Amino acid sequence: MSTTGRNQAPAPAPSDLADSLAGAAFVRLVSDATGAALAATGVLARALDAAGTPFQASVVAPFAESDRTTEADLTVALGRPRADADDALSAAPAATAFRVARELGATTDPILALAGSIAGGDADGTVADAAERAGLERRPGLAIPVADVADGLAHSTLLSGPFSGDETAAAAALEDLALPADLSPEDHRRVASLVALAATGSVPRASDAVARALHPYVGGPFETVGGYADVLDAVARTEPGTGIALALGHDSVHDRALAAWRTHARRAHGAVDDATTGRYDGLFVARGDAMPVGTVARLLADFHAPEPVALAVVDGAAAARSTDDRDVAAAMRAATDAVGGEAVGSGDRARAQFDAPTSAFIEAFREAV
Repeated sequence: MSTTGRNQAPAPAPSDLADSLAGAAFVRLVSDATGAALAATGVLARALDAAGTPFQASVVAPFAESDRTTEADLTVALGRPRADADDALSAAPAATAFRVARELGATTDPILALAGSIAGGDADGTVADAAERAGLERRPGLAIPVADVADGLAHSTLLSGPFSGDETAAAAALEDLALPADLSPEDHRRVASLVALAATGSVPRASDAVARALHPYVGGPFETVGGYADVLDAVARTEPGTGIALALGHDSVHDRALAAWRTHARRAHGAVDDATTGRYDGLFVARGDAMPVGTVARLLADFHAPEPVALAVVDGAAAARSTDDRDVAAAMRAATDAVGGEAVGSGDRARAQFDAPTSAFIEAFREAV
């Protein structure tokens, strides 16, 4: 049976959640497997640590049960509601967590919250203002987590183009620019122009998606804050333990997080290239044997799908994104109700797991959309 998205209690006000956190002797934070939720978890965890409040933090994949190994006075779900949580921050979790941390009186570094809001789709204005007041600046170029532009271009999941997933192809694309070892602002602008031309050819809305990956904030544990967001999203989905350590600020996992980011990017971009696709009225479907469906659905929606809804499907699992006002979460719930399964998500994004032939699920989702 589909669950998430029905009859959800309203999210607590930041001041109310801060009061609850301040009164708790032990707090349990349960993050959804997304970069936005992971960043929100890190923001609250750091605020609790500063206040001397013990906590437990974990990342739980969609449809997995959270492992409640300890009793907590307060359980907070980040990214989506959970049945075993007392409170949940679902919409804009990183930016909301930032406001909660401030209500707690914590001296909050806005970089993690800004990375989380970027991972969720766009930089929150309040968090961005706080980051700029703290001295964070923007520069031309790409939002990548590494200094090596070819590495960043090949493995970014904020972009999709002929260079994606292949560092050799990315280096070849950059070759004509003859970039120096130390890039000037003009060099960064030249890279951005090349990427914008290469990545915006598939669908008109790709230009908006590319724009979100340009002119990044510089600072934090990686080369740019947008690159930090990309890494957070990758580790949340593939290496939750590394993700929690990264969100808590442990520098020792930096290299491991980058390795996970590269692996996730290669899988996602390879799946986009190799998927069997179909186009229907309002819906673009990509089928594959093994793919990170959430990331693939986003890349398809932003850069490749000629229809407003993109669906990435493997045996027993799927993810969907919409780029118009269609409620794909409701469509996903209807599809899983029809074939047997579960759905999570809200608004323009949703995930599903099901025990039915892939073709039957696709047909049910087509009818629901």
